Amino acid sequence: MVNPAKITWDNFIFDQNMTVSRTICLGFLAVIAVGTILLMMPFSTSSGEWNNLVVALFTSTSAVCVTGLSVVDPGTYFSFWGELFIALLAQIGGLGYMTTTTFLILLIGKKFDMRQKIAIQQALDRPGMSGSAQIIRSIIATTLIFEITGILLLIPAFVPQYGWSKGLWFAIFHSINAWNNAGFSLFKDNLIGYQFSPLVVLTMTSLIILGGIGYGVILEGYMWLRDRINKRQEKLVFSLDFKVATTTTLILLIVGVIAFLGVELRNPQTFGNISFGNQVLLAWFQSVTPRTAGFNTIDIGKMTNAGLFITIALMFAGASPGGTGGGIKTTTLRVLTSCTKAILQGKEEVLLYQRKIAYPLVLKAVGVLVGSVATVIASTVLISLTDPEVAFVQILFEVVSAFATVGLSTGITGSVTISAKLILIATMYIGRVGVLLLMSAILGDPRPTRIHYPEENLLVG
Repeated sequence: MVNPAKITWDNFIFDQNMTVSRTICLGFLAVIAVGTILLMMPFSTSSGEWNNLVVALFTSTSAVCVTGLSVVDPGTYFSFWGELFIALLAQIGGLGYMTTTTFLILLIGKKFDMRQKIAIQQALDRPGMSGSAQIIRSIIATTLIFEITGILLLIPAFVPQYGWSKGLWFAIFHSINAWNNAGFSLFKDNLIGYQFSPLVVLTMTSLIILGGIGYGVILEGYMWLRDRINKRQEKLVFSLDFKVATTTTLILLIVGVIAFLGVELRNPQTFGNISFGNQVLLAWFQSVTPRTAGFNTIDIGKMTNAGLFITIALMFAGASPGGTGGGIKTTTLRVLTSCTKAILQGKEEVLLYQRKIAYPLVLKAVGVLVGSVATVIASTVLISLTDPEVAFVQILFEVVSAFATVGLSTGITGSVTISAKLILIATMYIGRVGVLLLMSAILGDPRPTRIHYPEENLLVG
């Protein structure tokens, strides 16, 4: 029996009776609860009055889940303190609950035990447990380097227009939100006012891509560049994660630009009536932001249905594992497409870059897809019942944006019923912690079995 006098925060976080998945899921809920309380305080609102509970809960969930959906205009509704809390919540959400907690443990000088290493491994989706402390330090350092770089690049765009104090804060806030793929903006029209600014567009898209591609990929890229500069004879062999994440991201970005130019080129409310160079700039941003940032340089509600559906597809695909984005992830998409390719070629093995994909990973990819589709369908059906007057494509767009933690909206977020807002809150949470992790937290860790059943054929397709 545990002596109550000896219970510590560390024991609470890593209680022996609590699984790792439950620790992570409850940790995110705890951060959301704290954020809700802070955003409800009078000093968090520009009016100086107590905030509405649903508004505070929705904003806190959206920030912690790095989504960016908002039922109010953050730049006018919240005070500086409210905006600061949103930025901090997005930072914690982007790093992940386990990464943030582990970093705090490192700061106070404590050592990891086995359960902490397992938790970090599962939270970061890493193959092994060695070097956990060094990985956490590298993640924090990488985050700071890129966010500070983003701030320095955005200062020339914001300071001349808003002055040093306000312009600097705008640069800090948007850099944090871009790197963490959160999507909150302090401008009333998001980034539409900077849609033709190459500095803002290229800076924000670079932060979004690098933040969502995964820390492991960035570290591998850094080591490759370091070896090239030092002219080392030993060549770095890129991991399969690096190859899949980079190539899939590049393919989706190129396809996105071409697709948006194709369907929106003649739409006068989005890409029409402007020069081709600016059209490419708009298409580039619109291809990047669904992966899964939530900023916009055009009015999403005025896009064609084809444009909306392409955006939905890109949002559902999402970013890469180990990054700050959501969605089913690029690796899941590549495993599933490789499965299809193997079937069409009559092969019994799933191959990627001359490497065989393990059968359990194929099952995991299928599980992620089925769970994600089920969540999107359930949320869409429920909101269609609570808000029958809203167009179906708008509901589907909003649900996928919430689940994939994107934050793009056709403009219905603030006008839907409270029931719909609560459904979106649950959807954002499920999308951030992950369908499989949440099911593991509810059902408990799977137990291995020695029982094997006879094999039998089944007609499929």
